[in-house]
Amino acid sequence: MLKLSLFGITFCLSSLILAQELSSKQIDSIVESAMNTSPHAGVAVVIVKNGKIIHEKGYGVASVQTKEKVDEHTRFGIASNSKAFTATALAMLVDAGKLNWNDKVIDYLPEFKTYDTFVTSNYTIMDLLCHRSGLGLGAGDLMWFPDGNDYTMKEILGNFQYQTPTSSFRTKYDYNNLMFIVAGEIVARVSGMSWCDFIETQIMKPLNMTESAGKQTRLLNQNNVAVPHSLIDGELVPLSHMSITQGEAAAGIYSSVHDLGAWMILNLNHGNWNNKEIISEENHSLMWQPHTNINFNAVPKGHYKSQFRAYGLGWSIDDYNGYTVVGHGGGLPGMLSKTRMIPELGIGAVVLTNAAPGGYSYEMISRSIIDGYLGVEKVDWVTLADSWITQSQEKEDSVLNAVDHVLKNAKYSLSDLTKTIGTYHDNWYGNVSISMGDETLYIKSERSPKLSGELRYYNDTTFVIKWDYIDMECSAFAYFTFDETGKASGISMEGISPDIDFSFDFHDLKFTRID
Repeated sequence: MLKLSLFGITFCLSSLILAQELSSKQIDSIVESAMNTSPHAGVAVVIVKNGKIIHEKGYGVASVQTKEKVDEHTRFGIASNSKAFTATALAMLVDAGKLNWNDKVIDYLPEFKTYDTFVTSNYTIMDLLCHRSGLGLGAGDLMWFPDGNDYTMKEILGNFQYQTPTSSFRTKYDYNNLMFIVAGEIVARVSGMSWCDFIETQIMKPLNMTESAGKQTRLLNQNNVAVPHSLIDGELVPLSHMSITQGEAAAGIYSSVHDLGAWMILNLNHGNWNNKEIISEENHSLMWQPHTNINFNAVPKGHYKSQFRAYGLGWSIDDYNGYTVVGHGGGLPGMLSKTRMIPELGIGAVVLTNAAPGGYSYEMISRSIIDGYLGVEKVDWVTLADSWITQSQEKEDSVLNAVDHVLKNAKYSLSDLTKTIGTYHDNWYGNVSISMGDETLYIKSERSPKLSGELRYYNDTTFVIKWDYIDMECSAFAYFTFDETGKASGISMEGISPDIDFSFDFHDLKFTRID
């Protein structure tokens, strides 16, 4: 769900030194440097090599309030790293002869309905897993994010028909969480058990992943669970765990680095665990093949001399310095994770963190670890990450402060404000209502209560929404249209922050007044 693109950073040759495989003490030093450079609560790291865990350790605290220490058994939310488990579940069902990759989704989920009858009829199970739906980045995420909403699986399956594509089917990569939720529902209907039950009994149990579960509330106990944190007014503040009700197959799993070491060993061994086939080598190989191109360079570019980026089935696939690197990132409010594996070398690393934005070093710690194995020159990724975070925060603060300055000086009559009061409907999101408080407008999302807040006049026909939800920055512009009588007739929206998380897909909403 969270995005991070640092490939465009220009590196000074003077800052590069020859890399080497890192010892545990060097890894400790990298993590400690990251935690001293930017705000962190806890970090956990595991590295596997040739079928064995060679480093697993926790750093910092699970909660800034309790000060409980993080260790290799502390459970974190792994967010979108859950997607590879969903793809694996479907691969296992293919192995069992219960479905085929090219089966049509509607043959299993007749309620599934997209924006086009041809697409609906031809959407395959494989299509669900490789982000080529034709819908834009994060389309429809507001039906599961933030938590506390009441959208049903039936609504998610059917509401694609109300969304507008941004590209032709199967022609372009655009990350989409909802299709993995659909994939999870296929796992449930074909297997006869819930997605969580399948993942826990058919994947986690055989791998002895006893510290893991399909979502936080299903953990066997709540001891040694990392608490998510966010940086608010310069201080790390504990957040509540995101309560996922429909999105488990996209981002639900909680796990420890100890357990994820076993998960990487399974995958680096092509689906085999302790001489037992969990997934056939054929289907495991299929998951690690490029299915959707992200970009391709005929001439290698950048620090890693990369030529391609692609998406497989639940896995991202890149080339770094001539090696294929398979992995994934994950992000929920206050929980960030990164998996990277180099199959040719039998190497894998997972980094988990429980704070943002300082947690962006999960990406940089991971890069620092694998660089030694790749034979590339060493870069001070931690310092670069801190520089990027600082620049990003300054840019966001500049935009938000400029908006707040306009809000303080904006004038709008009370009688004109009342012309926006009413109920507005979007076909896939549902209703929002606007009411008047003490000379202040308030907008309320009927299906997603956390997305409610003050509606403040900005200029012309534009207002600013200051949502009550503050776990992540998500303020939005609301653009009103008015009829010939001066009464508001519709609303469109757009996130304000240049770094707003893509799951706040306000720009996909088109509200029409119904009352």
